[in-house]
Amino acid sequence: MSFKTEIIERNNVQVIGSGSKVLLLAHGFGCDQNMWRFMIPQLSSDFKIVLFDYVGSGKSDVSQYDKKRYSTLDGYAQDVLDVCQALELKELVFVGHSVSSIIGLLASIQKPIIFSKLVMICPSPCFLNFPPEYLGGFDKEDLEELLNLMDTNYIGWASYLAPLVMGTENSESLVTELSDSFCSTDPVAAKTFARATFFSDYRHILKEASLPTLILQSNDDALASVAVGEFMKNEMAHCELEIVKAKGHCLHMTHPDSIAPELIRFVNL
Repeated sequence: MSFKTEIIERNNVQVIGSGSKVLLLAHGFGCDQNMWRFMIPQLSSDFKIVLFDYVGSGKSDVSQYDKKRYSTLDGYAQDVLDVCQALELKELVFVGHSVSSIIGLLASIQKPIIFSKLVMICPSPCFLNFPPEYLGGFDKEDLEELLNLMDTNYIGWASYLAPLVMGTENSESLVTELSDSFCSTDPVAAKTFARATFFSDYRHILKEASLPTLILQSNDDALASVAVGEFMKNEMAHCELEIVKAKGHCLHMTHPDSIAPELIRFVNL
């Protein structure tokens, strides 16, 4: 099996749309590429879109899962680089949701020639609180409790986290979809990804960002506050911050009509 075929099967890579510019869409923790479906109609007429699932998520080949590799975000960044290598992509625009924003930044620092711009939807470089200088949103003890709940009551964990992430005022069907997505993820892979997501601190790499970056941040997000977006903007060169009047952490699902035009504008600058 060729490297290209292996990666396409491993990461369930899909390519749709047409255009000279390529958008690589990267899903967040507990999600899969299907979460981008609300954005696709507005993007596929102008851009070539590459979708994929991280190993352990969605319809990826779970037999390829390596707990050691995916215990840090670098392992997921390698998935991104593997997909880019397999498809021979260059100067693409990376669009990441939540933790994928930092994964994309890691990948772009490693191989800057592959990327031209970054779009970050509700990003956070660190979900932990380090008062008084930085408030990521969660105390370490609360996150430990949340991960322990994954061990003792996986369904209960998903039922608690999904409305927190999606935003309780948004569609009940979207909250249910996210909860189901959490539940369908392999528990070992989910817990490893959760720890890599919620306990990492990548504030130090923001200064290394060299690409034009657009941050799209909800004004009411239980996981990543406006203050976190402002912190990132101040730390990163060539960074633009757009605050979207919305509740929740999944703008690409709840407010696609609001953020798609901003994304298109930024890509075409």
